[in-house]
Amino acid sequence: QVQLVESGGGLVQAGGSLRLSCAASGRTFSTYAMGWFRQAPGKEREFVATISNSGRSTDYADSVKGRFTISRDNAKNTMYLQMNSLKPEDTAAYYCAARTGGAPSVSSTLYPYWGQGTQVTVSS
Repeated sequence: QVQLVESGGGLVQAGGSLRLSCAASGRTFSTYAMGWFRQAPGKEREFVATISNSGRSTDYADSVKGRFTISRDNAKNTMYLQMNSLKPEDTAAYYCAARTGGAPSVSSTLYPYWGQGTQVTVSS
């Protein structure tokens, strides 16, 4: 089992940048594929980005392609989401998630492990 803790959220103006981190417990972080999801008030949770256990394979939601970058450092048991050119519509609670096996996935139902979330607010 893995425990996840997100950090790095906050308030930023449109056009600004933030970097989210997801710290994982345990010695098997490198065996988990990871993902970032977000949920805005009154909306369903949606996929943002995913990365394979090795970090060599990534995928992004169309809405964030070219602006967000997912990465991981297996030596530090940490995953990151670099968010640039932020827009007000990026405002949401951001969650990191882990799934066993190396393959990344865009489906939240395939992730059994979740962090508590970190709030990102983008002002116009």
